[in-house]
Amino acid sequence: IGQPADALYRLSVVFVVFSDLYRNIGYTCFMKSENVWLISVIVKQYSFFAGQHGFVILVFMVSFVLKMASFIDFYLLSYMTFRRNIMIRMILTDLDHTLLRQDGSISEKTLQILTSCRTKGIRFAIATARYWIGAERYIDLLNPDYEITTDGTLVHSHGQCIYSCALSVSQTNAVISSIAEAVPGAEITAACEKTVYWNNHHISESEKLHKAVYCDFSFPLDVQANKIVAELPDESVAREIAARTNSKLQCYRGEKWYAFMPAASGKTTAIKALAETSGISLEDTVAFGDDLNDIEMLKLCGTGIAMANAIPEVQESADEITFSNDEDGVAEWLADHCLKKTKER
Repeated sequence: IGQPADALYRLSVVFVVFSDLYRNIGYTCFMKSENVWLISVIVKQYSFFAGQHGFVILVFMVSFVLKMASFIDFYLLSYMTFRRNIMIRMILTDLDHTLLRQDGSISEKTLQILTSCRTKGIRFAIATARYWIGAERYIDLLNPDYEITTDGTLVHSHGQCIYSCALSVSQTNAVISSIAEAVPGAEITAACEKTVYWNNHHISESEKLHKAVYCDFSFPLDVQANKIVAELPDESVAREIAARTNSKLQCYRGEKWYAFMPAASGKTTAIKALAETSGISLEDTVAFGDDLNDIEMLKLCGTGIAMANAIPEVQESADEITFSNDEDGVAEWLADHCLKKTKER
């Protein structure tokens, strides 16, 4: 094997020199070039064993495998960074217990990070169970590109409604009458786009719904409600009403308020409609959430992030878990994945 082995030996020496140059340039990744450099020392130390071509060939092959692993790892990491940083074109976040702190505030840090992301051309949207009027003050503060409100039954863009999913007039009244029959005197709210009807005499004192319209629901409504919410004694009563009226039931953690909506409604339906309208694919969207009604949203979007304060089911459904809402978890993740990495490159 004299001549072929000699050729491979010379090739191994050239490859080792290339490896040293590669290491000096600094493009090392998972498989450190120091390993290849060490092999080059071994080759040089034992090169006087001219007849032991098998050893040189073995060293060359090991060196080659290590270097190929280095190249593969480098480009794999580059691709992952590209997907994680460059391809995020839409930020979608829940409000309560997610973007908002426990006291209902939004930190200056969060506002600054969102502004920086939007400066980079990333769109911003909120997705909340709140009625539009309940989210209005945050809409004014954040000025999002899109607002998914009323548990995904409404989507607005700068004041214009671009999507609506509502119960029929007959369904609307059937839900309300069923609630009144099951729990006489129950508090009820019914949202029809931006208008919310409420049978509470202290509307002006409400933080979220001070712009609601009083209605005692003693007469049928001539509107199609996007969402009807009632305070009920337990979930079994709510499920019975939903089954009877062919409506979708939405429960909220730690509350005895239950929502009734169109069977085909939900945040995911609204998000799909938004993706079609905006032209931004779901794969390029990152979503943040904490509660049961956020699970499908996190699964649907390209990257789903759960808050540290999210319920276990949400954390299990997410791709990653960030800090809690009181620790500005949304801002921390965006700073690390949409801003910091880009600056480092």
